[in-house]
Amino acid sequence: MPRKGIGSLFFSPRTPSSCDSMSPSRTSLSGTPRGFSEPMIQQTIDAAASIIMKWDAETSAYTRVTSLFYESKREAMQFIRSVNELQKIMDLLVEDQEYSCSEKLVQAQHLMQIAMKRLQKEFYQILSMNRAHLDPESVSTRSSRTSSLDYDYDASPDYEIHDVGDSIAEAEEVSSMAMSDLKSIADCMIASGYAKECIDIYKIIRKSIIDEGIYKLGIEKTSSSQINKMEWDVLDLKMKDWLEALKISMKTLFNGERILCDHVFASSDSIRESCFAEISKEGATLLFVFPELVAKTKKSPSEKTFRVLDMYTAMSNYWPEIETTFSFESTSAVQLQAFNSLVRLSDSVRSLLRNFESAIQKDSSKEMIPGGGLHPLTIDSMNYLSLLADYSNILTDITSSWPPPAKSSIPESFFGSPDSDESPAPAISVRIAWLILVILCKLDGKAKYYKNDSLSYLFLANNLQHVISKVRTSNLQYLLGEGWIAKHEAKVTLFAANYERLVWGHVIASLPQNPTAPMTPREAKECFRKFNSSFEEAYWKQISCIVPDSKLRDEIKFSIGRKLVQVYREFYDSHKSTVGDERCVRLFIRFYPEDVGNYLSDLFLGSVCSGDSSASSSTSSHRQHSQSPSRA
Repeated sequence: MPRKGIGSLFFSPRTPSSCDSMSPSRTSLSGTPRGFSEPMIQQTIDAAASIIMKWDAETSAYTRVTSLFYESKREAMQFIRSVNELQKIMDLLVEDQEYSCSEKLVQAQHLMQIAMKRLQKEFYQILSMNRAHLDPESVSTRSSRTSSLDYDYDASPDYEIHDVGDSIAEAEEVSSMAMSDLKSIADCMIASGYAKECIDIYKIIRKSIIDEGIYKLGIEKTSSSQINKMEWDVLDLKMKDWLEALKISMKTLFNGERILCDHVFASSDSIRESCFAEISKEGATLLFVFPELVAKTKKSPSEKTFRVLDMYTAMSNYWPEIETTFSFESTSAVQLQAFNSLVRLSDSVRSLLRNFESAIQKDSSKEMIPGGGLHPLTIDSMNYLSLLADYSNILTDITSSWPPPAKSSIPESFFGSPDSDESPAPAISVRIAWLILVILCKLDGKAKYYKNDSLSYLFLANNLQHVISKVRTSNLQYLLGEGWIAKHEAKVTLFAANYERLVWGHVIASLPQNPTAPMTPREAKECFRKFNSSFEEAYWKQISCIVPDSKLRDEIKFSIGRKLVQVYREFYDSHKSTVGDERCVRLFIRFYPEDVGNYLSDLFLGSVCSGDSSASSSTSSHRQHSQSPSRA
């Protein structure tokens, strides 16, 4: 340790230390040395020399390998008090020109250098030997009781020390005792003018702990080019690791280090600030720069949106801790980096949403989904939006300053009531409504690729029903509201009704408006023949159609059955005998009323027909004389 000169030791301006107040006053030292007898001054120096020289590592092999604070806590505290008293005597001697070059001052200086060397050794040992008990997690989870605990070693004999705080976990007790010892040493060294030596030891050991913690959390220096070259799976894993790293860093790593630093150097605001800044700044900057690099990457798979939102959510949730932990002016750069990353993540989310909309607009596939089923665009887009709705609170913050789409291009129904200007919908609700409208418009265009108008309507009904179902079963329902759902359910009903009219209207029209009205056998036979032909044609054309949503499927079947089966049953009951004898019945009447219902139950399941006259799965229950519809 470099020896301090008398000038730097005694004539540098210092402020009173907090250690002054904790040292019991053995002898009143107020006034100048002229107010004290030579024996009193010598007595104080001799008392300090007694304990300081006892623990001089240069004169004893035992003290060279033994820790004062580990060997005897009470003696360690006596050592600290003796050094503080010695420093007071030195200060008083320096103030008087008569004593400024005296032998007593030289002796006191020599003793102080030995004492500081001892305390340096003790400070280093406590920090090194208690790494496990002074790790940030242990420090950050200390109870409020231990956080303010200063042990009174005079009040408790050495053998009773381990009984202090019986209600405190052993690990917390060891941590608290180590922190108390470090604070006592730091207060003493700072008051004695050896702050630099104390700080240097602290910074070296504690920075290594922070750096090691950051490394173990998977945070390392990464460039934008490295991020851009990563495969998405690799980057996604790094983003997941970062989310966990942020949680641990803010809850334990930096929080624990700030608590420890504030406690050990409580006597000096400037020292605790500079220590914490130097220890944490590099690791914290590495942690907070990663989101900015991710936000800038050119990769934009749909999964990235949700991972970026996770990162934004995490940083927003921990922002109060970030502000508190890095509140020093010297750590303002860390706060600024965190804020910049938050802004970049916000920009990235908006960019990803624009890309999502653009991808829908640019979808130019002319693929016709068999049976009028669900288009992949509908499935993928609604999966995306339903997941997006889980982040509605964060998205409200992100989109609050985002200009909405031109209102003229969005139907009023997407904004709620006509008086919506008085209570405008949240920006995120407008944005989601707009994106769904973009999807529906694109689907409307794809429906026109079907050559059969009825299939177009079924396609629109199926896909809009899927949209509504995803809205109802996700947080989208809270963003769009019941009014939006009701209006679009009405559209589904309209699409289904148009499909029903185009496909089954001519089947229903083949039956007389008054099914019980009297008619001749010839008229009855012709009516049955028309029904047979039209029903078979409609059945075989629709057997390959699909309605994935069970509720919509049952509603369409019920609507068709209610109009068709009931009318046919009345006609059948009224004119079966009109047709003629049993041979004529078998020839002209191909379906019982229940057979019609059974065939309708086969529809909209996406069955594939081979073209033969065998019935589908439900025909096994048909009456033996009933024929399966044959292809027209």
